Amino acid sequence: MTKRRNGGTKPTLKTTVRATRATSGADAANAKGSQRAAGSKPAPGLYVTATPIGNLGDVSGRALEVLSAADVIACEDTRISARLLHRYAISTPLTPYHEHNAERVRPRLLRRLGAGEVVALVADGGTPLVSDPGYRLVRAAIAAGVHVTSLPGPSAVTAMLSIAGLPTDRFLFAGFLPSRAAARRRSLAELAAVPASLVVFESPRRIAASLADMAAVLGPREAAVGRELTKRFEEVRRGRLDGLAAAYAGQPAPRGEIVVVIAPPGRHPAPPAETADADALLRAALERAPPARAAAEVARATGLPRRALYARALALRAPR
Repeated sequence: MTKRRNGGTKPTLKTTVRATRATSGADAANAKGSQRAAGSKPAPGLYVTATPIGNLGDVSGRALEVLSAADVIACEDTRISARLLHRYAISTPLTPYHEHNAERVRPRLLRRLGAGEVVALVADGGTPLVSDPGYRLVRAAIAAGVHVTSLPGPSAVTAMLSIAGLPTDRFLFAGFLPSRAAARRRSLAELAAVPASLVVFESPRRIAASLADMAAVLGPREAAVGRELTKRFEEVRRGRLDGLAAAYAGQPAPRGEIVVVIAPPGRHPAPPAETADADALLRAALERAPPARAAAEVARATGLPRRALYARALALRAPR
């Protein structure tokens, strides 16, 4: 330590490093202490355990107890789960369980569960088990009469909903949208009339194109785009879908995982679309659909009369 002029002390690099190590050690001690405090091993069964979506400090004490006491931890990627276990000095063995080996590994896990073991199931992306074969293991365990319980915690869905500034009383989580543009637009058209906020995951490489499709199909709704939630470079952008699409179109693809929340239809009414706006939406829709379907799509997005839009679509489609 070095003395300050006012009589205090200024931490040196060495003391800062010691303090950091002490904090990390305290994390591990807390994990082991929690396990000792539990007094006994959890009852046999499958424990669906929420793990952090980014910040390792977000794990719950109950999750640490189960991860410490389990006979095995089934996880999507052992490298990611190993970082969490190292942080809290947990030595429970890991076994990979993902879409490529699920059919082979699931029977082994079920045999262990049938033998009375404690199996913790974690997903790298938090909860729910998105794009993950975990739900099949849950179904199989239930069918086998195994005790299944949830240890709730971090979720990118609820984390983004809580800071989007959009209605949360009713929402629909739609997972990942299709990667191909035509299929993505069809999915968005199916979601257009849902009277709830929409939550979707998206790839950084596709976010600009996806937002453009959202604006074309859903209209100028309010939305929020979250990136790298709970991590050091967390970023949230809010605005109308058309404005967000334009913003991302003019930039290189961002990094990190992305969650988009879109306002329900009619909850944040947009100004009536002008003829030029309707024409632009119709032209985009006519590239992938016949006039009748294009008119219906734009009518849902804008609230304009479908018959008038259909007549306009025929005029735009007519050769000049």
